[in-house]
Amino acid sequence: MNREEFVGDIAARAGVSKRLAGKCLDAATESVAAVLESGGAVRLAGFGTFEVKYTAAKVGRNPQTNEPVPIPPRRAPVFKAGSRLRARVSGGRTSGG
Repeated sequence: MNREEFVGDIAARAGVSKRLAGKCLDAATESVAAVLESGGAVRLAGFGTFEVKYTAAKVGRNPQTNEPVPIPPRRAPVFKAGSRLRARVSGGRTSGG
């Protein structure tokens, strides 16, 4: 599903125009991005959590020359699915087996 299809689905489910649904989607994604940028997390009960993963600086190796290569620290956005979302996607099964 691309953005246009997603906005159309939101509009149909909410009973609003595609224009309003697009504005709401833009506002929601901008809000999540701003919270993550400041180092916070967004928790949506049952759906999941958007948070920032911190990776420390480390030394890697160039596989061709075996020379050490410094890898700087970084922050990356991650999403952890909530229990209801995991259950829905797995067809009602809540465990891995």
